[in-house]
Amino acid sequence: MNRRMLLVTTAILSASVMASGCSKPASEPQNGAAGAQTPSSESGKQVTLRFATWDTGDLLKIQETIARQFEAKHPGVKVQVEAYGDGFDQKLAASIGANNAPDVMYMWDFPTYSQNLEPLDAMMSADAGLKPDDFYPGLFNYVKIGGKTYGMPAGFTTRVMYYNKKLFDEANVPYPKAGWTWDDFKETEKKLTNPAKKQYGFGVRAENDPYDLQGVIWSNGGSFISPDGKSIEGFMNGKETAEVLQLFGSLVKDKTAVIVGGKNQQSGDDIFKAGKIAMWESGVWPLGGFKEAKIDVGTVIMPAFPGKKLKGVISESAVSISKSSKNKELAWEFVKYYASDEAIKLRTSDLPVRKSVVTEKKLDEDPLYQSFYKMLETCDDTPAFLLNPKWNEVNRNLKSAISTMMLGQNGKDSLDKAVKDSEKFFK
Repeated sequence: MNRRMLLVTTAILSASVMASGCSKPASEPQNGAAGAQTPSSESGKQVTLRFATWDTGDLLKIQETIARQFEAKHPGVKVQVEAYGDGFDQKLAASIGANNAPDVMYMWDFPTYSQNLEPLDAMMSADAGLKPDDFYPGLFNYVKIGGKTYGMPAGFTTRVMYYNKKLFDEANVPYPKAGWTWDDFKETEKKLTNPAKKQYGFGVRAENDPYDLQGVIWSNGGSFISPDGKSIEGFMNGKETAEVLQLFGSLVKDKTAVIVGGKNQQSGDDIFKAGKIAMWESGVWPLGGFKEAKIDVGTVIMPAFPGKKLKGVISESAVSISKSSKNKELAWEFVKYYASDEAIKLRTSDLPVRKSVVTEKKLDEDPLYQSFYKMLETCDDTPAFLLNPKWNEVNRNLKSAISTMMLGQNGKDSLDKAVKDSEKFFK
């Protein structure tokens, strides 16, 4: 993905996945292996392994390359890459509901799909070739439900602050450094705001995905939801949460930041490339475009709140195995290969999940990439959507509240309304 977190169409998912849960699986393998088919040189029969992805364009070509390389290592196997694109969730849910799920699939929404996925823990423990210690440990926190692992990390990004070195140099402002605070950030963006040039210190999204804001909220000691996932009262509308959201709204009100990405507006990525905002917060996705546009760009870890621990949030893609697959042993081999050094090096849309690849490429030493890995060290909280199975419904109310706050409305009132409208999902 690039994430990116594809928003689930709840009605379609509920109907499709529920239908899957009520129907009898095509096979009932024992211990995750019985009933699995592997290619036989004697029979000469070809085994087809279906792999569903949300990637398109050049990224889809990479998936095809990985599939062909896997086939070369496994004679008699055909990997059928199924490109679901923007309709990924709807098509996946429909295939599950029709008892026709792909063997392997990209995955991020484990609360919705976990009942239809094969737990990987036993296969991981039994496979010495996996080298689980080579993965960054925080990534496995994002692929677990109820203590069980349902996906193999494939790629990720944390969120950092991009800055335009040229604009900093023109304003004679020092580049931001690790350890800076939000107070430092506000002082910096003021100095980089020049109304005469329609240039601003920062861009604030008109439409914010609450998921992306969690790192900043955790950094202030807040959260959208209780640690046990059973309550949002006093969390979503808590003082620490409101302070963060009010902070971004105040930047626009003070005219040191500009709203971007709204209706008939350019995206923040494009405005940053045009040199009209000096700082921009995002994941790794726009970095390639910034390089192509020849922007003299830098990255730095996110600001912290004075006296509080910096926290980050991960956007992660994983690969999972369908519980109804008839080819689980072979599916596991593909999942393992997809997470191998060889396959990871082919992927360009996100960051490597293996330490060995990062060390080989020296990404943890690269000035543009090291901030992403430093932020990874701060990612030890669990996102709200993994704590409550009805979070998709709650998220819609929260997103509306955040949008009103970015336009200057009272934060506490907006969040209180979101909590009130969402209480029914916690009964």
